[in-house]
Formats: sequence, C-alpha cells, structure tokens
Amino acid sequence: MLAPARPLLRRDAGLYGLERALQRRGFAVVAGADEAGRGACAGPLVAAAAILPNRQSKEILGLTDSKLLTALARNRLYDQVVSVAVAWSVVVIEPDVLDTRGLHVGNVAAIRRAIAQLTPHPSYVLTDGFPVDGLGVPGLAVWKGDQVAACVSAASILAKVTRDRIMTELDSQYPQYGFGVHKGYSTAEHTAALREHGPSPVHRHSYKNVAATWLTARGADARGTVSGADPQEDEI
Repeated sequence: MLAPARPLLRRDAGLYGLERALQRRGFAVVAGADEAGRGACAGPLVAAAAILPNRQSKEILGLTDSKLLTALARNRLYDQVVSVAVAWSVVVIEPDVLDTRGLHVGNVAAIRRAIAQLTPHPSYVLTDGFPVDGLGVPGLAVWKGDQVAACVSAASILAKVTRDRIMTELDSQYPQYGFGVHKGYSTAEHTAALREHGPSPVHRHSYKNVAATWLTARGADARGTVSGADPQEDEI
C-alpha cells in the first residue's frame, strides 16, 4: 500500500488541526493510538485507541499528553473522551506476556489490537512516536503525538487512567511496593521495596533491575541475611 502524501498543516491549526487536514484529504475516520506503562518495571502495558467526532461542537478542551495533567484532570478528561468519542478501546498486556514476547513486540501488538477493536474501522491512524505496521490502513507516527493530535491525546488519557486504576488495585494486593504512589515505575521508593521484598508476580521479571533484586532476595532466603549487592542499573 502506497502511503498518501502528508497533509499540510498550519502552525496555528491547533490540536484538532492534523485530523481536520486528513479529513479534508478524504480520510473521514481518523484514529489515534497511544500506550501507558512502557517505562514501568511492574504492572501491565496498556494501549488505547480513540476516534473523536469531527464536529467542532464536540471538541474536548484541555486535551494534551496525559503525563502533563494532574490525576484529577486526567479523570475528568477520561470521562469526557468516553462520553463523546465515536469509538474507543483499551487493551491490557500483562507483565508475563511482556517478559515472554518483549516490550516492543507486546506494545505494537497491543496497539494493533486496540485499533482492530474500533467500530467504525479507521481510514487513517496516528500513533505516538513510532510507526505501527499491519493496520491495513495508512498511518503516521507523530513525534509527541499526544501533544499534537487530539485523537492521540485522547488515547493517551484512556491508557494512562486505565493503567493507574489497575496499579491502584494492585497496590491493595501488594501494599509493600507502593504501587498506588509510583504506579510501577522505578522510583527510589520502589527500588528500595524491591531490594527488601524481592519482585512480586506482577513485576516484569525480564527487566534487568527486577532480575537483580530477585537474585538478591533469593540469596537472602538461602543465607538468612539480606545481601548488600546493589541491583544493576535499570535499562528501561
């Protein structure tokens, strides 16, 4: 499939400008896709896709990269996206699948699944940061897409809020790690908890920093003392 010419976009076109330009070129249904949790060492990866209405009266104010928003703003915008979206979907990839298949392969597969679940099926797909092939329609990887295209911002918020809610639930199951605070990312608090308790079943055991603390914890079980070895540097 030959890729269509890239749309021309004015600097002042706004967050909906890229979608509007694509629609003017004949791509009536534009979807955005993004993920959350790529950089975490515990918990799932969550991918989301969204198609927003093409009517100006349905535009959602305040959309941007979910990481730039407060939790309160993200939840408010999540409700708005779910309310007005033409279609949306969320796909959750569990840590053991990421360990088996690898992070990037799992990420691409999750985005493909999220797009495939949309009805109507999009005629064009915008993704955040890297291209995703195998979608069956033209697509464009947009640098900082969650700050450039409204549909990608919407997908970013869907993925982030869904994952944060999952991590809050996991926090009640594994309170010793502080998942409710750091959401599985490698903060100093999380690293200290990993050193003390070793990894949980929801950690990504293939990750270098997690594997190192697993060996440390296993050594402590065998000797009855905690090893003083530091975990290796996190490569995530």
